[in-house]
Amino acid sequence: MNTPRSPKTLSERTSPNRAVCRQRSRRVAFTLLELLLVLSILVVLGGIVVGNLVGASKEANENSTRAQIGLLKPVITRYQLKMNALPDTLEALRDGPSDPALKAKWSDPYIETIPNDAWNNPFEYSASGGKYEIRSNGNDGQANTEDDIVVTGP
Repeated sequence: MNTPRSPKTLSERTSPNRAVCRQRSRRVAFTLLELLLVLSILVVLGGIVVGNLVGASKEANENSTRAQIGLLKPVITRYQLKMNALPDTLEALRDGPSDPALKAKWSDPYIETIPNDAWNNPFEYSASGGKYEIRSNGNDGQANTEDDIVVTGP
């Protein structure tokens, strides 16, 4: 037989004992140690990501600069074939030679604009003895340092 239960009063339904409340609050809240552990993991992961991005950015700038120099080499070669001389400056590829004898052979610019390297610095160009050198001073902008990018031509 079922004996009917008396309904709980409002105070019995809404006021659980204190031990149950403490257990619930312990399960819901994080401890300071847990928060510090999660924070330290995030800091370590952030450091790894930032380190990789900085390295990738440096490599991308170097590759971009090498590509710009790679685009200048055939333009210099075309100039050399037509004029039978290397240009004195990179601007001569755009503006024409300064030598009046070579100016007579000049027809159109070989390049519209002279590009800069990935750090927005102008390339350094020198020619002598039938050979030329195109140099980017790299990230630091200083000549003759280890981050310079140098390409030579015949």
